[in-house]
Amino acid sequence: MQNPILRLLAWMLSICTPRPRGRHRLGSVPPLRFVPAPPPRFAGLLDGSTSRPVRPYVLDPAEHRRQRERRRALYLATLGIDVGPTRIHGIRVPAAIR
Repeated sequence: MQNPILRLLAWMLSICTPRPRGRHRLGSVPPLRFVPAPPPRFAGLLDGSTSRPVRPYVLDPAEHRRQRERRRALYLATLGIDVGPTRIHGIRVPAAIR
């Protein structure tokens, strides 16, 4: 006796998949063609000494302050306190609207 789970799966697959009708022939299969990869865009070596090294994760003090303000505003927004920006689209927003 076969496993009942296998019989159930075979029965479900026979319902879900269409049964081929008639004679289905594949015909001639075209041979696989090898397509060479395109040549690299930059053939020469890049010189690292021409550009100065940049560490994008190091922030200047002004950007660090702005990031700290944004994070504080997001944290306070989770508590229901709105400390939004003082200027929106270049127009000063009064404290009552914020």
